[in-house]
Amino acid sequence: MIVKFQQFSMSDLGFFLFLVPPILAVLFIHNLFKRKQKFPNLPPGDMCWPFFGETIGYLRPYSATTIGDFMQDHISRYGKVYKSNLFGEPTIVSADAGLNRYILQNEGRLFECSYPRSIGGILGKWSMLVQVGQMHSNMRMISLNFLSNARLRNQLLSEVEKHTLLVLGSWKEDSVVCAQDEAKKLTFNFMAEHIMSLQPGKPETEQLKKEYITFMKGVVSAPLNFPGTAYRKALQSRSIILGFIERIMEERLKELNGDENDLLGWVLKNSNLSKEQILDLLLSLLFAGHETSSVAIALSIYFLENCPAAVQQLREEHLKISRAKKQSGETELNWDDYKKMEFTQCVISETLRLGNVVRFLHRKAVKDVRYKGYDIPCGWKVLPVISAVHLDPSLFGRPHQFDPWRWQNKQGSSSGNGRSTGTSSTSNNFMPFGGGPRLCAGSELAKLEMAIFIHYLVLNFNWQLAAPDQAFAYPYVDFPNGLPIIIQHRQINHDDTRPNS
Repeated sequence: MIVKFQQFSMSDLGFFLFLVPPILAVLFIHNLFKRKQKFPNLPPGDMCWPFFGETIGYLRPYSATTIGDFMQDHISRYGKVYKSNLFGEPTIVSADAGLNRYILQNEGRLFECSYPRSIGGILGKWSMLVQVGQMHSNMRMISLNFLSNARLRNQLLSEVEKHTLLVLGSWKEDSVVCAQDEAKKLTFNFMAEHIMSLQPGKPETEQLKKEYITFMKGVVSAPLNFPGTAYRKALQSRSIILGFIERIMEERLKELNGDENDLLGWVLKNSNLSKEQILDLLLSLLFAGHETSSVAIALSIYFLENCPAAVQQLREEHLKISRAKKQSGETELNWDDYKKMEFTQCVISETLRLGNVVRFLHRKAVKDVRYKGYDIPCGWKVLPVISAVHLDPSLFGRPHQFDPWRWQNKQGSSSGNGRSTGTSSTSNNFMPFGGGPRLCAGSELAKLEMAIFIHYLVLNFNWQLAAPDQAFAYPYVDFPNGLPIIIQHRQINHDDTRPNS
């Protein structure tokens, strides 16, 4: 055998290597053919090349207020439910509102969360985003308890207001500000204080923010773990961030009476999670609470800049609140004020519908499923595409138009004049925060942040784009130029509405 191996020539080796790809392709097609025999009613579609499949085309950047050419083309060719090969797995893609609801409502029974392994590698194996089953339920319950309605009313509203005033109070007359960065500054500072009682502007907070920016770039990059790549740098920043959180945790554990005003203190006192689980939980919540909310705030600035009628109606609503505050001698917003922001909630809903911060979700079938005559095999990846439903003209009239009036009376159809015709209910088709057992635990906090920011923005500023920019889906939503805006202060008569008051 040794002699024979030595006689094995380089040409033989080259020929062998030449045969490997065709063999793998044949095996892939063979397995696929067997699968088709077992499941004759798979949705139509193209599995394309082995492993890579159609992933590159699916992830190609496009305008965030559309579903992109790839999705549009596939829906036109195959319908709202089609098969593909994405992220290295056979996949069922759903742009169908009914199937999306079915997937989310059957979480844990027929489907489960299934993000790419690279996401778990960077957020951590105990991240709430990638956990399933009882552990996810336990972590989600911790988040819900800490983000209770009472806590939103009595503590978090005032904290959001404080951080909003800090950001807007730094805006100078006729200056150009990067609205996306300003929104990220607001949400990061709020989450850092909310999670670990870190104060804005302090050296430790600024250092953590710097590492977090590097970390974020890696989360949304290709998972290439080589020196110099964004993914490798993000893994290094992850270690630094976790080390920072762990030091704070150890200091808290030495205190016999650590307070519960931040999430770290609350978790240490009210959960049985291990140190590793707590670290991954806090990191994932910092990621979720900072990134999505900041993008939503930036989107609202962008959409409102092109809709003066909505800005005017917002100002009327918030001036009414401001006058009432002045008459009562109060200066800070409270929960009753927040509940009066009815048109503001319409603007928030429309921003989330048209901007689609979270565009699709990663799920996997854990049982063979049949839906409306189609087979979804056990083990296949399933992608409910939320943005495709939100931009479906059969569900939302003139879906590419920013029309906050469509949300008055909870209706989703738009007439030609920009007012709701009230012909299509949105209750089942609007899912900006997901749904089912994995409904975003921070959904109410995100809407609160947007409302408070909009309150002070429209009362105190006029703004316009300083340079052309628009939101793109990469598939994460981002403004390539950072959304630069020129701001001018508005002259108003209510001192309590000034950002630096």
